[in-house]
Amino acid sequence: MYYKKDLASIRAMEIRVNLDVEMAKNKISLKELSQRIGISMTNLSLLKTGKVKGIRFNTLAAICRELDCQPGDILEFAPARAREGD
Repeated sequence: MYYKKDLASIRAMEIRVNLDVEMAKNKISLKELSQRIGISMTNLSLLKTGKVKGIRFNTLAAICRELDCQPGDILEFAPARAREGD
């Protein structure tokens, strides 16, 4: 069970998606990566812009395999600034 203060700190957490950075390093387009790993351009675009709530491990593994990187190169924990009074 979470207390109100614990919930506020959970909401203040944020995961940043750096897929665009890794794609640029590998000089690969969204379309090409999509075709190589078998994920729709729409879903890959949503991931790239950080508009998803989660990612399957097999999807993350396919991206890392294709871009020759680690999951931490794509996903970054970036805590949001705590609001005053919380």
